[in-house]
Amino acid sequence: MSLQPADFARSDHPVLDRLLKAAGQQRIKGVDLTLDRIERLLKRMASPHLKLPPVFHVAGTNGKGSTCAFLRAGLEASGQRVHVFTSPHLVRVNERIRVAGTLVSDDDFAEALAEVLKYNASQPLSFFEAITAAAFLLFAATPADATILEVGLGGRLDSTNVVPNPLVTGIASLSLDHVAILGPTLRHIAAEKAGIAKRGVPLVTQKYPAQIAGAVAQTAIPRGAKLMVRGEAWDAAPYEGALAFRLLADAEAEPLKLPLPKLPGQHQQDNAALAVAMLRAQSQLAVPDSALRSAMGWAQWPARLQRLAAGPLAAALPMGAELWLDGGHNPAAGKALAAQLATATPPLPAQLVLGMLPSKDHSGFIRSFPRGTRMTMVPIPGHAHVPPEELAAFATTHGMKADAAGDVPAALALVDGPARVLICGSLHLAGEVLRVNGPLPG
Repeated sequence: MSLQPADFARSDHPVLDRLLKAAGQQRIKGVDLTLDRIERLLKRMASPHLKLPPVFHVAGTNGKGSTCAFLRAGLEASGQRVHVFTSPHLVRVNERIRVAGTLVSDDDFAEALAEVLKYNASQPLSFFEAITAAAFLLFAATPADATILEVGLGGRLDSTNVVPNPLVTGIASLSLDHVAILGPTLRHIAAEKAGIAKRGVPLVTQKYPAQIAGAVAQTAIPRGAKLMVRGEAWDAAPYEGALAFRLLADAEAEPLKLPLPKLPGQHQQDNAALAVAMLRAQSQLAVPDSALRSAMGWAQWPARLQRLAAGPLAAALPMGAELWLDGGHNPAAGKALAAQLATATPPLPAQLVLGMLPSKDHSGFIRSFPRGTRMTMVPIPGHAHVPPEELAAFATTHGMKADAAGDVPAALALVDGPARVLICGSLHLAGEVLRVNGPLPG
């Protein structure tokens, strides 16, 4: 089986598939972050990135996709039409581009990507840059009230960072990931993420440890951004079964009480709060309290602690077992997953089905879970991955009950009673599970 690059795509639509292959062959090898190539291309294309509806720009290590989902839910609940650009996709590349609320069609995607490749004229261009430029073309051509852009990698040199005047920027949680590209420490990573800061634009952030917060401030303040830090400019906390949100500039105001997010996990409360703070940091788009309340239940984000209650993989489990899916793949995500498994009801023994890319910190991810956790390691179809036997051997040396299986169905066949089964470790693995089991992201 041939292995795909980390950021690549195929399509059942023959024209789009041909164009996606062409976009992956534009003479960029590995990861080469720069804005030069996409700025050159967009200038040739009459600068569609300058014609977008008001932009919400979101960076972060974990949680930026979920934050985008809460932003979209809040804006759409207030009657706004919203463009959304996210990455990576899980099953179909179309998931990355939502035009005025609807996933881009194969035909429209193919037309936009053909334009991008024509204007690029075979100059060096990454796959992500090509998809970003196609999204900008589609967004500029279709009326909408707002645009949500999720950073692909880093921030300062990410292709989405060509938008000069976003309405609001935000940074979700920060942790170690992509250290070979973004830098070896959290300070390096924080500075890269804060590179989305723009003069006069609110930069809304979570509360970070002092050194990390300092790196964000040292990057954002010289750029003239309006830094809005959790705990200083705004705050949120669960209280009496609700999520209480407050802008701290008005100490006398009653907190806004929102339903707890439908998306499970304490970390989703943090992501929802960041989205609310970003929406409250601007006044150009009216988002009433009622829309924010609706957003807590409306927001959906596949493969983030997603319960798979039906489908062939779910049906293969014994009576009383539950099947869950999450694309988390770094130590911070592992800790969030472990915390959720420890508090989930009804109490069930946890059993992980785990596959990981070689570029990820598999040792840190595995050690995020309690000793004695049952783990079955699997390959990731179509992608380079850590051999399951190697993952199992490492996990065993760290006190886990680990073995290996040839694929996900074989791993699920090893579940012999009621358990909470979590497939995790890779968004690529999560996409394969959704492709086989459903539901397809829509």
